[in-house]
Amino acid sequence: MTSTTSTSTDGTGTDGSGKTVVVVAVFTAAPGRLDDLRAALVEAVPGVHAEAGCELYALHDAPDDQIYLLEKWGSAADLDAHGDGPAVARLQQLTAGLTAGAVSVLRMTPVPAGSPEQGAL
Repeated sequence: MTSTTSTSTDGTGTDGSGKTVVVVAVFTAAPGRLDDLRAALVEAVPGVHAEAGCELYALHDAPDDQIYLLEKWGSAADLDAHGDGPAVARLQQLTAGLTAGAVSVLRMTPVPAGSPEQGAL
């Protein structure tokens, strides 16, 4: 299923679902497992992209054997459903044993500023 939620310049979902939610998740690879972790995450991404409300779900390599996952969801309800859904269960299965500790997850609400194109994800 794909989402039809869009975002207005004030950061609210145009379907009345509320504000969009941006997430940064940080995965730190277990020693010697960075390539395996990256491959597992790459495999998991298409399942997430198919979820309702997923507007952005993008992986980025970072220093210190970390991978940052930048996410944008149409609403908090969409993000909550994602967290409880099969795509996250699959991601957890694929990454089991590949991380050095827990994944750090930061949930944020956009504060648009400046131009709509540059002032918010």
